[in-house]
Amino acid sequence: MADKWYYVQKGNRHGPVSFEVILELIDNKDLGTEEFVWKKGFETWKKIKEVEELQRTNKIEAEEVLPPEINVSFNEFSLKELTPEERNLYVRIGADRGSSTTEYGPFSLNQVQKLFKENRINGKTYLFIKGTNNWKMLADFKDYEAVFEEVPPVIKESERRMTVRKPFIARIFFNNDKKFYEGICRDISVGGMQILVDGFNGNVGDKISMNVHPENSDYHFAASGVVLRLLEGQSGLSFRFQNLSGEARLAIEKYIQEN
Repeated sequence: MADKWYYVQKGNRHGPVSFEVILELIDNKDLGTEEFVWKKGFETWKKIKEVEELQRTNKIEAEEVLPPEINVSFNEFSLKELTPEERNLYVRIGADRGSSTTEYGPFSLNQVQKLFKENRINGKTYLFIKGTNNWKMLADFKDYEAVFEEVPPVIKESERRMTVRKPFIARIFFNNDKKFYEGICRDISVGGMQILVDGFNGNVGDKISMNVHPENSDYHFAASGVVLRLLEGQSGLSFRFQNLSGEARLAIEKYIQEN
């Protein structure tokens, strides 16, 4: 029996389809090299550019380079452009208070404005928006005054030069579900991690696979494991790795040591 393939397109999982259908989608540019595919025998989902048998078809030119998944500049971004109720914002608290940092979210813009009014975050709190390329201080958004109804605080040059590690993004896949999730990792170790993600409707004990990567691809790895705990309000999960590969272990250890 020919292999049956699955693929992710615009956030939704499709399949099973034949190998020929995958080739046709690639040939018609309906699937790019950064999209994910899976078939029986794969340990986890793979990007098309990582699948040798797809590359051998010459349907993807070796020199083709697509824009990265996270490529929007904050200089182009206005908070007012966000849908007020959509939960696609994360905050990093700690740097604004001179203490160790912790990430929270995802929040909607309305929730972030409420946190600001309650003095739980401030102009020096770091914010991350899905689809952008890094964390940024609230005060550095061009429409800060309109959104938070106060003049931006003065930020010293030394504060701006503080190193802020880029978010560690996880893409989570269920083999029996047509949807995948994307969220920010925190508290990561070789044993497991927490993932902050909107609307996670899995269950404790579910086995899932994922691709994890920060902007710096040196730390990219694939992993599978089991859900240990669900975070309140479907805001994420605690996850334990199972059969972690040596390559993935090295990527995690390097990330911890350097960050």
